[in-house]
Order: sequence, then C-alpha cells, then structure tokens
Amino acid sequence: MTIRELQDEIIRLKKAKGVCILAHAYQGQEIWEVADYIGDSFGLSKKAAEVKEQTVLMCGVRFMAETVKMLSPQKKVLLANPIAGCPMADQMDTDLIAQMKESMPDYTVVAYINTTAELKTICDVCVTSSSAVKIIRNIPNDKILFIPDCNLGDYIAKQVPEKELKLVRGGCPTHLRMTKKDVERARKEHPDAEILMHPECHPSIVSMADFIGSTTEIMAYAEKGTGSEYVIGTEKSIVEHLGYKCPEKSFYPLSKDCVCHNMQATTLMDVYRAVKGIGGEEIIMSDELIAFSRKCIDEMLRLGK
Repeated sequence: MTIRELQDEIIRLKKAKGVCILAHAYQGQEIWEVADYIGDSFGLSKKAAEVKEQTVLMCGVRFMAETVKMLSPQKKVLLANPIAGCPMADQMDTDLIAQMKESMPDYTVVAYINTTAELKTICDVCVTSSSAVKIIRNIPNDKILFIPDCNLGDYIAKQVPEKELKLVRGGCPTHLRMTKKDVERARKEHPDAEILMHPECHPSIVSMADFIGSTTEIMAYAEKGTGSEYVIGTEKSIVEHLGYKCPEKSFYPLSKDCVCHNMQATTLMDVYRAVKGIGGEEIIMSDELIAFSRKCIDEMLRLGK
C-alpha cells in the first residue's frame, strides 16, 4: 500500500471499530493526518475522557498512555508501539523519591507529567510544562521538591523566586542535545529569525531564547507571530508541522540532532496494525494504581483552576 492508501484504510477502520486516535505533537505528519486529536500528553488525556469512543489509541510514549488510562479507566487504551518509552520518565523510581520524602517531610513533591504511574503514586502534585509555574505559585507550601527534570525545574525556580525548589538531577536527553554553539550558529545563519525554545533545554541556552514555552505554546507563538522566520528549539518534527501549517513562513531546527527516538519509533504501520486489532499494547492498570497515581493529577486540576 502507499502512504495515502494506508491512511485511508486506517480512517475506515477507526470509524468502523469506534477507535479514537490521539497523536502527540512529536509524531510524524503522516500520523497527524489520521489522528482525531493532536496535542500534548495531558491535553490528549483530557480529550480522551470526553470522546464517545470506548477504545483510545495513543500514538506517543508509555507514560502518556498511562495518563489516558488514569483519566478514562473504563476505556480500552492502546499504545501504538509498545517499545515507545520515555527515558526521563524512567530515570527515578519510587524507592529513591520515597527516601527523599522521608528525609524532607516538610516539602511538597511535585512531579512533571513525564513520570511513570508508579512514581506518581507517591507525589503530591503533577504539572505540565505549560502549567508548572502557575500551579507551583498556587501551592500553599513554599518548599518544593521537583522531579525529575532539573532543567524545567531551574526555569520554574527563576519564574517563582518566592518558592524554595529542590531539584533532583534528571532531564530529557533529547533537549539536552542542543548547545550554546547551536544557538550561536542559528543567530549567524538566520539573523532575522526568532529562537523559540522548550524549558527542558539546558539553562545555559534557555537564557538565550527569544521565547520559552511548551511545545504547544511554541507552535501557537510561531503560527500567530508576525515574523517570517523561526528557529525551533524542541523536537525537530515541529519544524515539519509548522511548515505545513504556515507555508508562507520559514522554520529551522535549532539542532538536527534534536530527535526523540522513542517518539519516532511509532510508524503509520504501527497505527494500522493497532487499529486493525493485530498490534499495539493494551495498557492494564489495577484499580489501586489508578486511584493512587491519579491523586496528584486531580490536585493539578484543582490548583490550576
């Protein structure tokens, strides 16, 4: 089959079988075109809870599919490619954080959503990259233990200096591939372009950006901006997507090496096989795990109002 024929068959199958396809922003354009909803991990999870379909296919990584299951425990949740994980989500385990909680009982433990369901069970509040500053400001406690991304944590600490943030060494290996030399080269090669950067990047280059925001915030800024050139400091698939959305503008990756191999592991054929019922992996979580891991997400919703 050609790509177009495969896409048409996926669309036919999802309608016939009642499957809602969710695609994270870092998925390829060919997957975007068959998805029902595109966005960040938490936005997709909330959307999954609203749709009528009782089967949800996540084209992303494992912690995202887990979050969908937490918010829609009655639905069948599939991960398109079972090997698609998140290195940052796997960097810390419950034993380590439990020990830290015991040694710092007066700290509120805040988890980036890029964490496993098991780790969320012992955290107090969950945040996304776009909601972190607001939610941490709204936490009554001034002492915060933030996990696992110390780069995002450093960015938050600068925005909320009235809070005392303790950071644990961890982070996104994809965003850490971008360096000061990449920024200097981009300034030289594209002097009229604005540099848009994700706060998961190292603090030494975040300070050099013209705009800092989550992936969805970066895309919205570039789409609505009056400029004609933008350098994108996040997973380089966003350059392709913005090119399709705004063909009159020019977009450049801050680094050609900023590729999330876990996100790119999912192929259109994986989506086809999952929708057909011969591929993917169903996410199975006990009622107890769902109940305990969801508490920090419910607290995020409460503090984010």
